Amino acid sequence: MKNSAAIISTPLIVFSALYMLVSVVVAFMQRNTEFVFYIVVMGVLITSLVLVHKRVHFSNGILWGMSLWGFFHMAGGLVRVPEALTQDGSMPVLYSWWLIPGWLKYDQLVHAFGFGVTTWVCWQILRSNIEKQTGQTPAPTFGLCLLSAAGGMGFGALNEVVEFVATMTIPETNVGGYVNTGWDLVFNLLGCSVVALVIRQHHRISQARRMM
Repeated sequence: MKNSAAIISTPLIVFSALYMLVSVVVAFMQRNTEFVFYIVVMGVLITSLVLVHKRVHFSNGILWGMSLWGFFHMAGGLVRVPEALTQDGSMPVLYSWWLIPGWLKYDQLVHAFGFGVTTWVCWQILRSNIEKQTGQTPAPTFGLCLLSAAGGMGFGALNEVVEFVATMTIPETNVGGYVNTGWDLVFNLLGCSVVALVIRQHHRISQARRMM
């Protein structure tokens, strides 16, 4: 008998499969070698997430958050935008779109969102493992939240390694230079920190309500 907590909802499966299928078709139509590479990476990540979910039983919010991150990522590299919305001769795609010229890019928001969700993933993995070891559900202490945020940042650094591999193996990519990488890491830190604070504050509010 299947554990109901490990079952992934049909709407989520359909949504994820649909945008991945569309991404494959568009990437091949555009002859976008970079995003064919990223689609393969996405396939590995989705498989890994599903396997971990069977053991950890992620919340529905995390599963949808990860799927939406994948959607934003695929759209970022495949959806075209007017060249006037980009700068520095970047490819005219969503990832190059300056939402606030010189201050904020679509790419940076996706980094903050994605690695914020990854911090949440790290927290639920930590919590699940501590529960199995001790038989008790741990509170999101400062230390555990810090570890979760550090885990999110670590995965963010791994993402930069993947992008570096892309630049070394694919003739043309839309990966930026050193400054772009620096801003990616800054927004990773922002997303990780905000989510870690939200996890801790949510627990405090829940505790206060129980005591009322």
